[in-house]
Amino acid sequence: MKYFLLDIILISFTGSTMASPLSIIAAPRSSVISQRSTIILSAASHLMSTTNDQPPADLDRAAYYKAIKSDSKELVDAQISELNSAPANVKNAFLGAMIMRKAGIGGNPASKLKLFKQGHRLLEDAIVKDPNNAEFRFLRLIIQENSPGILGYKSDEQKDSEFIRKSYQSLPEELQKTIAEYNKKSKVLKLQVS
Repeated sequence: MKYFLLDIILISFTGSTMASPLSIIAAPRSSVISQRSTIILSAASHLMSTTNDQPPADLDRAAYYKAIKSDSKELVDAQISELNSAPANVKNAFLGAMIMRKAGIGGNPASKLKLFKQGHRLLEDAIVKDPNNAEFRFLRLIIQENSPGILGYKSDEQKDSEFIRKSYQSLPEELQKTIAEYNKKSKVLKLQVS
């Protein structure tokens, strides 16, 4: 049973168990364990290499950040539409932040609050899954710093600012430029950029 569950997990991460059920039956137990250990290590290595340092190239970040700082409902809606086909590992963070931005643009108070809560859940879930992703933390900082105090969404501003300052030099140049631009008007980021 435990090998069956391990196969399901491995298929989820790698698309294959790299061993057919017949080869497992015929192979000695130590060979199967060694093969599974290798698969687990390569799956873990793959997962670790796809988080934190390099954001996926599938997103048009220039258009995204342009929409998030604008008051244009059309730009925000276009980004939300684009994000529905974004890579799963970044979709919730970017979509959540954009939905919260949409809540700030217009509509009645009840629908704005509903949108904000929906986006909040998505963004926070993404950060829980990948707490070392500086870009996700940057998205949260943007929203927290610009959301009304009555929403009570300000508790991570200092923690995120510190994390972004520590991670800044290791981030891709495009993201560094975006953060540096935001830093000019931020009251909490206080990034020392030359």
